[in-house]
Amino acid sequence: MKDANRIPVIVGVGQVNDRPEDPLRGLDSLGLMEAALRAADADAGGGWLSRLDALSVVDQLSFRQMGPLPLALAERLGARPRIHEQTAEANGDSPVRLLHEAANRVASGAVEVAAVVGGEALRTAARRAALAAGDSPSAHNAATSIGVQAHAAYRKRYGLNSPVDVYPLYENACRAAYGQTLAEAQRESGEIWSRFSQVAAGNPGAWIREPLSVEEIVTPSPSNRPIAFPYWKRMVANSAVNQGAGFLVTSLANALAHGVPEDRLVYVGRGAAAHEPEDFLARDGYASSPSMAVSLRRTLELNGLTVDMLDFVELYSCFPCVPKMARRVLGWPLEKPATVFGGLTFGGGPIANYMSHAVVSMVQRLREQGRHGLLFGNGGFATHNHSLVLTREPPPAGTLPQPFEHQAEADAARGPVPPFVEDATGPGRIETYTVLYERDGSPRFGVIVARGASGERFLAKVPAHDTAGIDFLCDGKEEPIGSEGHAVAGPGGDILWHRASSCSV
Repeated sequence: MKDANRIPVIVGVGQVNDRPEDPLRGLDSLGLMEAALRAADADAGGGWLSRLDALSVVDQLSFRQMGPLPLALAERLGARPRIHEQTAEANGDSPVRLLHEAANRVASGAVEVAAVVGGEALRTAARRAALAAGDSPSAHNAATSIGVQAHAAYRKRYGLNSPVDVYPLYENACRAAYGQTLAEAQRESGEIWSRFSQVAAGNPGAWIREPLSVEEIVTPSPSNRPIAFPYWKRMVANSAVNQGAGFLVTSLANALAHGVPEDRLVYVGRGAAAHEPEDFLARDGYASSPSMAVSLRRTLELNGLTVDMLDFVELYSCFPCVPKMARRVLGWPLEKPATVFGGLTFGGGPIANYMSHAVVSMVQRLREQGRHGLLFGNGGFATHNHSLVLTREPPPAGTLPQPFEHQAEADAARGPVPPFVEDATGPGRIETYTVLYERDGSPRFGVIVARGASGERFLAKVPAHDTAGIDFLCDGKEEPIGSEGHAVAGPGGDILWHRASSCSV
């Protein structure tokens, strides 16, 4: 039993969808976390919460006034954990990292029982904010405004405020790098998302349980308005949810001693994490992510797996470019679903806690069938990456604890980063771009990430009144990436971009 005392297993999982007809009657984030862990405790046979040694909480955004939640949550649960922590930021990779850390603690003998949980009551918070403001903005917009991270004033000037503004830079760059037309790239997004919707339709834990066709996802409509080119509403994370999810980790010996049937145990394998520079304008490019590639490939290697040995994967899906890049790193077929939960659009997008729901669904699927599942979480602005294997097969002794940071390898794989110049003017070419939209679907302006004659990187705008310039970026007749143009000083300090064919230099 010595080895069994150091083999971590997930013993219980739980999640909750809280959607009363009146959002004001919904649970807050703390209530969602409590409900999720009580469900996980029941799933594990009961009696685990009072024995918690470690309680790890994913940071939440919807009720910031509550402050740190671990101690308040522990009190509600009747627990007295020696370790209680909350992540410093709300990043999408957080649940995978916290699971990995919990498994390492169990394997090292530091703790016997650990819990990881998160919850976001953005649906309720948005409704309360709307009433306080005397109007009725959508829950999606209210939630988005809560979650926007601080940016330099310069980047804000060009509309690059939140993830939905930045991930399209990767989407468009990837399309060009893959040699796809706009229609082909949108079709791939639609096929991935349509399969997500089908998985969500069969998952009682998902928020939207309506299977959608490729055409319903990629075709603009009043209910599928443009958000940031080339993404429509049905392609982006749905944060207007009240969802909580959590899980319990202990040793194999402890689980068996407390009567948990072996066929309900899921083992935690090895994993790998790596990160891009925090400043997304200081990346080597936008058509790939060295840190994502290292995280995924290393995780397979560390577990002695090949992609054909994976029965299930959860490839983070805040926006289509992420699973597109990840599936190419892995060689994951387009025709196989890249989710077990349903994706952030349909399963639900509770900010940083989505992957906790993916853990719940992965454990449930592995209990039913299959051997190996891969979790891949992504956070920030395509910044943070953490991958981890869950398996039904007992891993070799000594598999964990395991250091998971592989940053040096990712840094070595990264290409040179071009210097960034504010207020650059003169000739250049488009490195990547997006177009931001108003709520009525009209263009707000285009955003160009350009490279100057000496290779420097800079930002420029295409004003909404430049209809030819906006059409060029969006109509799919020509590939804008790599096209030449000219940056000129505009009114109010903006740098404006003109296509080479439409400017006189």
